[in-house]
Order: sequence, then C-alpha cells, then structure tokens
Amino acid sequence: MNITEKKSVVSWALYDWANSAFATTVIAGFFPLFFKQYWSAGVDTAVSTARLGLANSLAGVVIALGAPVLGAIADRGTSRKRFLIFFALMGVTATSSLALVSSGAWVTAVWLYLFASIGFSGGNVFYDSLLPGVAPKNREHFVSALGFALGYLGGGVLFALNVWMTLRPSSFGFADSAQAVRFSFLSAGIWWALFAVPLMMFVREPGAPGRTARGAGMVREGIAQLGQTFREIRHHKVIFLFLAAYWLYIDGVDTIIRMAVDYGLSLGFQAGDLILALLITQFVGFPCALAFGLLGQRIGAKRAILAAIGVYLIVSVWGAFIRSKAEFYALAIVIGFVQGGVQALSRSFYSRIIPEGRSAEYFGFYNMLGKFAAIIGPVLVGLTGLLARSMGAGGTLASRLSIVSLSVLFLSGGVLLLFVDEDQGRREAARLASHDQGACVP
Repeated sequence: MNITEKKSVVSWALYDWANSAFATTVIAGFFPLFFKQYWSAGVDTAVSTARLGLANSLAGVVIALGAPVLGAIADRGTSRKRFLIFFALMGVTATSSLALVSSGAWVTAVWLYLFASIGFSGGNVFYDSLLPGVAPKNREHFVSALGFALGYLGGGVLFALNVWMTLRPSSFGFADSAQAVRFSFLSAGIWWALFAVPLMMFVREPGAPGRTARGAGMVREGIAQLGQTFREIRHHKVIFLFLAAYWLYIDGVDTIIRMAVDYGLSLGFQAGDLILALLITQFVGFPCALAFGLLGQRIGAKRAILAAIGVYLIVSVWGAFIRSKAEFYALAIVIGFVQGGVQALSRSFYSRIIPEGRSAEYFGFYNMLGKFAAIIGPVLVGLTGLLARSMGAGGTLASRLSIVSLSVLFLSGGVLLLFVDEDQGRREAARLASHDQGACVP
C-alpha cells in the first residue's frame, strides 16, 4: 500500500477504536448496572430489567428496519460519509448527555440510551459500507480485521481506565463511584468524537457512475432500489446462502456475548470476576483479530471462519463443565481468540461478494441480520433450561445444559457456509455491478 492508501486504511479503522468505547463502557459495562442502581433506584429489579429490555429492543427494531432503506438511499446519492457523520454525532451527543442525568430519571436515561444506540448501530451500516472502497484489492480481510482489532484495544483501554476510576474515585478527584461512572459516559462520548475525526478527513467517499441523485430524488430512487435488492438477494444464491449461514452462527456468537454475565452469575461468580473476564476478552481480541485477518489472507476467509465456528462449538460444550474462576477466565481467553476474527472475516467476506457501488444498501441487509441476531439463541437457551428443570434438573445443571444447546446454531451455520462459493459470488456481483452501470448510462 502507498502512503495515501495506508492513511485511508488507518483512518477508517480508527472509527472502530472510536465507537467501541460506547460498546464496552456503556452497553456492556456501566449502563445496565447504573440503570438499576442509580436511575431506577428503589424500583423492583424485574421492572427495571423490563425497562432496559424495552430500550434495547426498540433501538434494535428501528435500526433493523431502517438500515436497508438508509443504505439504499445513501448509495443512490453517494452519501455514506454524510450519513455516518449524522449518526455518529447523534451517538456522541446522546452518550455524553448521560453524564447529566440525575438519580431516578430513568425515562431520560432510556431515551438517551435509545438515541445513542441508534447512532452507534446506524453509523456502523455506513462505516462497514466504506470498507470496499478503502481496502486495496485482496487486502479486505486484513483491513476489516484491523478495524475490529483496534476496536477491541481502544474499547478495552478506555473501559479499563473507567473501571479504575470507579474503583478509586478519590484518586481521580471524584466524590464517589457514581460521579466517576457519570464521567465515564462523558469520556466515551469524547473518545468516540475525537477518534472519528481521521475518517471524516482522510477517507474518500466512493463514487458510483450515474448516481448523483439529491434530495427527494435520492430518497425515491433509494426506496425503488431497495425493492430490486430484495429480489436480487432472493435469487443470488451465494449471497442468500451466506446471509443465512451468517445469521445462524452470529446468533450463537451474540448469544454468548449477551448471556456470558448471566451465566457466570448463575454459577456463583462475582461481578468483579465477570468484568475481569470481559477485559480479558477485549485485550486478547486485539492481537487475535489481526492474526485472523492474516489467516484469512493466507487460507481464505471461508476456511478461517469455519475454524472459528469449530472453536465456538468447543466453547459451547466446554462451558457446561467449568467449575472454577480460572476455567471461566480460560474460556474468556479462548473466546477472545476467535470473537474478533469471526466478526471481521464475515464482514470482509461479504464485501467481496456484493456488487461494487452498492455496498451501503447490501450492508444495510447485513447489519439488519446483525440486529436480528441473538433471537434464536436466547430462546433456545431459555427453552432448554426450562425443559431441563421440568425433567428434574437443578438450576445450575439446567443452566449448563442450556449453553450446550448453542452448538446447534454453530453446526447449522457452519454446514450452510460450506456450500457458499466465493468465486461464484464474485462473478455474480460483477455481473450485477456491470448491469447497474449500463442501466445508469443516459
């Protein structure tokens, strides 16, 4: 890569470093705990859990339904960066504003969290769609992995600092832990804004021949294009099969991410143990995501993804037998080996089988499936646990058996992925792209 390409790649990847602060400090770290203990103080835990679940679900539905439409509109007007800036500013403003929410003001906290989540997920649609234009030919896997690697490192560094502040508030000039947590929300917003600047400055907006619509025309053309894309995906065997496989195995991955804390608590581990395990996964994920990017370049993304799925199969069975904190930490390390890799290579593999110039709308579908992920997994875990309890198993045993049930998602996703032919997908994508360019000629 030349200097310009390197600057563009690093600037693009730094956005993952930027917005991962929200994923770790807010989503995974402090918001759930602070929501229960500060903004919903004195409220029954079941009620506060329902409120938080509603906020998460509403944000997920808004993005899942809106992402393909927004992507199609952005492609028609070549407006990916403008949409990214809009969503990033929304996320930064809402995240920073959480620091101002007083005790008991749960309604305000929910609304700000909702807008911050929409800003985070909406921005990722357009961030992902910039990958094909940023990555040099045949370097997509490494560039995608670089983004995830920096995300794990950046999110982990800020989260570790924020945890330190809450454990030693007086050392940082805070009156108590609550004040430190509120500052942590502000720090996540500042971090996100600061490290998003290089992408805005040095990443070029990819053009598309004949696509210069503006205003209402851009919206009309985008919505019309969305219908065509639905039909294309249905008949584009490679993309359809990949998205089906991705939905299944990423559902298993996301379920493990979301259920890990609950599972650890059910085994009797303390909150501090679980935060440490989260930090372990973050910092192990940094070098391992990079390593998976190189592995994908060497043996192909499909084989590397299948290898990661195999590791997750082992994790879903091994997790049922752990007894000690040391084993829980070992499990966190193993997950860190593959979590960033399977996410990064899935993104880059997909970028290679979609039509050039229409990445935003196709990544809209990709991110839609990402938002609808962790639907089957939690239900599978819950039903398996209930069935085990009805058959006389104790609570801990039922939880252990429920984790094993996730192997079904990894097995079925892996089998479908075996039938995905990347070469055929790239030929079909080239044919669709050439058809689009021909159709745009006056």
